[in-house]
Amino acid sequence: MLKLKLIAIFQSVMIVVLIFIVAVLLLREQSPAKADENIIPASLTARTENAPTTEPNPEETIPAETIPDKRIYDVSGEKIFLQDGAYGQIWLPVLADVPADSHDKENFVTRNGRAYYLENNHVTSLVGIDVSSHQEEIDWNMVKNSGVDFVMLRCGFRGYGSGSLTVDKYFDRNMQGALDAGLDVGVYFYSQALTAQEAIEEAEMTLSLIGDSPVTYPVVFDWEIVTTDKARTDGISVDALTECTRAFCDTIRNAGFTPMVYQNKRTSLLKLDLPMLTDYDFWLAEYNDEATYYYDYQIWQYTDSGIVPGIKGEVDINISFKDYSQEGATS
Repeated sequence: MLKLKLIAIFQSVMIVVLIFIVAVLLLREQSPAKADENIIPASLTARTENAPTTEPNPEETIPAETIPDKRIYDVSGEKIFLQDGAYGQIWLPVLADVPADSHDKENFVTRNGRAYYLENNHVTSLVGIDVSSHQEEIDWNMVKNSGVDFVMLRCGFRGYGSGSLTVDKYFDRNMQGALDAGLDVGVYFYSQALTAQEAIEEAEMTLSLIGDSPVTYPVVFDWEIVTTDKARTDGISVDALTECTRAFCDTIRNAGFTPMVYQNKRTSLLKLDLPMLTDYDFWLAEYNDEATYYYDYQIWQYTDSGIVPGIKGEVDINISFKDYSQEGATS
């Protein structure tokens, strides 16, 4: 008797299990998309691709998370060619939103080892140098008498290892000596900023060091890649470096000075989002007889091995295509 009851209970359980299995199978057939929630039905894809384009309703609020974090720029169809150690010749598209080089290559001349720019057979450029504590003591009257018109002075720097801020120990005496000799003066800060906040900190330090000095040439953000050692800035992203550049320059501009970006050709093309920086003048570092940088620049540092009376050893020499002392580097 007990055996018959156990068989009946077993049969009842099996019937319930079978009913449950059948019910699950029916539900899955009715909801195929639930098997993988990442699968988009073909009909939905077709509706999305063929949907008519309409102007967005300005009254509709678009959630911030749906706005793409991508910037799409127009290109001109031209190419910029570079040499790469691994790939040989490589190329980049020319950005239509960034002004191209405005200088006529035929107008450059070299006289006594210095570059000049002519317009209507008259020299319209100015001669400049940039110095720091590396040059040590300078006879500024000899510099002025040699034909130099302006000087860019380093006021300080951030350590590429420690990240600490340091004042250039020759900045004050260089500022006073250059001004007393009658030279126009600009200022640059050697940056190793990683964030916009660090760049603002550097700009505020620069402004504090300038004080009431009559700076008539730009105040410059000089961020450089360290190639000879491991640096805290190794691997910085394009967006981070661009944000640092903008933060420094905007802080300088808000203080009434003309901001400027210093950079070499390769770093400029590969590490800066140039369309985001067209509001600032550009100081190009390219050591050639002729600049090959595609985009526009207002000052060109064409050698790091110049000889100038009054300075021991070699020094950077620059050519400026704008007389900032007339246009006003301060408001």
